[in-house]
Amino acid sequence: MAEIVALVDYGAGNLHSVANALKAAGCEGVTLTGDPDVVRAADRIVLPGVGSFRACAEGLRAVPHMIEAMHERVFVGGAPFLGICVGMQLLATTGVEHGETAGLGWVPGEVRLIERTDPAIKIPHMGWNDVEITPHAALVEPGEAYFLHSYHFAPDEARHIAAMTDHGGGLVAAVVRDTMVGVQFHPEKSQAYGLALLSRFLEWRP
Repeated sequence: MAEIVALVDYGAGNLHSVANALKAAGCEGVTLTGDPDVVRAADRIVLPGVGSFRACAEGLRAVPHMIEAMHERVFVGGAPFLGICVGMQLLATTGVEHGETAGLGWVPGEVRLIERTDPAIKIPHMGWNDVEITPHAALVEPGEAYFLHSYHFAPDEARHIAAMTDHGGGLVAAVVRDTMVGVQFHPEKSQAYGLALLSRFLEWRP
C-alpha cells in the first residue's frame, strides 16, 4: 500500500508544482489537504510556502486544528516532515517580515532580512546557487538548487543547520531537527537535484 504524503494546503504555496514534483520523485500517495484528520493519518508531511512569513503564518493558523494535527503527527507520531521555502521558515520561533510574527517554534531561531553587505549583491536572492552541507546534514546533499527569498532563517543552534549557501555571506539553506527537515530552496524548481532530494525524503526513516 502506498504511503500517504500530506501536502498541506493553507492557501500559501505553489501546491501543484510541489505535488507534481513529488509524483515525479516516485510518490504515489500525495494528497493535497487542508483537513487536519488527513494530516494526523499521513505517513509523511510536506509544508510548502510562498510569499511573506506573516501571510503564511496567518494562513496556517486560519485552518482550524491544522497546527495541532501537524504537531501531534510529527512530535508524537514521529512522521517525517519537510518544509519548503517559507514552509521551512515557519519552523522558526519568530519572523520579522512586516512586523514580528510568531512561527511554529519547532526549530528555535529568527527569520530576518538578508543583509546587503555588497552593492553588487541583489535582494531577493534569486536563481541557482550552491548548497554546501554541514556535519549535521540530513537528506540534503551537496549540489546546486534554485532559491527565491529576501528573508533567511537564522537558527539559534548550529546543530540545527543542515546546509549553507553563499549570497554576499553565508545563508542557511536547510535546517534539521529529529524527523524534520526544512529547505530554503525550491526542490520543485531545482530539476534533478530537487527530485533527488524529494526521492530521499520519501524513503527517509529518521
